[in-house]
Amino acid sequence: MRLIIFGPQGAGKGTQAARIAEKYGIPAIATGDIFRWAIKGGTSLGLKAKEYVDAGRLVPDSVTIGVIDERLQADDATDGFLIDGFPRNVEQAEALDRIVEKQGHSIDAALVIDVPEEVSIRRITGRRVCSECGRNYHVDAPPEKNWTCDFCGGEVIERTDDHEEVAVRERLRLYHEQTEPLKVYYEKKGLLKEIDGEGSPDEVFSRIVGAI
Repeated sequence: MRLIIFGPQGAGKGTQAARIAEKYGIPAIATGDIFRWAIKGGTSLGLKAKEYVDAGRLVPDSVTIGVIDERLQADDATDGFLIDGFPRNVEQAEALDRIVEKQGHSIDAALVIDVPEEVSIRRITGRRVCSECGRNYHVDAPPEKNWTCDFCGGEVIERTDDHEEVAVRERLRLYHEQTEPLKVYYEKKGLLKEIDGEGSPDEVFSRIVGAI
């Protein structure tokens, strides 16, 4: 099974991606994790990505697409995958199609989790993340012990780009402008699965499983 998942910030993609991966036995591949994987592996593209990451700059499409290509050739992705955070625009979606087709496969479904903008803002400004493993928490659902990650023991912090509501609204504007057109792209291919992202994580996951 080869899936992508997208949606506005705060829609719960990371939470649901982990659950989908566990249920279907496929790796959940997040963009940030891909760069760390490539950098750790010391590939030429990984080293190139590191230059941009270290400088705090956006990694260009050409490098991102190359790293995605390398990651999808790894052994654990042979029988399928779920990508979270890529593609971010139609051009990247077309590149992903070419990568997967080169391997003799195709994308099976594009899951989009939708929530109203005010829900996104409430979730994001209350979000906290483990500084070590990246697991998400929320002020309404904190870790068990003093903002220490339940899974790896890392410090749970607030991301700097989650702090200001104005900045969050700008990120949502960019999502609507650049990423939301993927709905039309995948709908034309008959692959789009729209998921209502409101409700508990269990309720949303049930809807995803039903759509798949």
